[in-house]
Amino acid sequence: MKISISGKNLEITEALRSYVEKKVSKLDKYLNDNRTASAEVMMRIERGTHIAEVTVNLSGVLLRGEGKTGDMYTSIDSAVDRIERQLTKFKTKLWKRSQGPKLGEVQAAGPESEEELAAPRIVRTKRFALKPMDVEEAVMQMELLGHDFFVFRDADSGEVSVVYRRRDGHYGLIEAEF
Repeated sequence: MKISISGKNLEITEALRSYVEKKVSKLDKYLNDNRTASAEVMMRIERGTHIAEVTVNLSGVLLRGEGKTGDMYTSIDSAVDRIERQLTKFKTKLWKRSQGPKLGEVQAAGPESEEELAAPRIVRTKRFALKPMDVEEAVMQMELLGHDFFVFRDADSGEVSVVYRRRDGHYGLIEAEF
């Protein structure tokens, strides 16, 4: 796996670099020799908090983990552990998907927090390339990222589409027409 390491507001020492490479390379056991897999590790310090963000790209499937603690090594451990859990979940979903449809359980939605009720504002803008995929892949990608929606290019029509999680627990699909 190709590993890219960068830092903001801190110097990346050789010891820190080797620690990151050692921890991230442990994820290889989940990748089945996926040579196109890459990992990007961004470390920074904000107001005394050490933050490590790990993003793994598996041929278009993105997994992201973040660790925030008072120690950079602990933050790295936390971020890699999150990625490891996501990889396990991803592989389980792929396995279950290959076994055929099963009956699922319905879960009730939890109460909304006060933060969710606050006035919305744009806090981050992202640009990314839209990978052609089918709707099922887009739903799986959305679940892995933990998002409520996912924008993708439909492999069949070539149009931009959005899958989203509905309040009733099902999924919706928006197909854009240009």
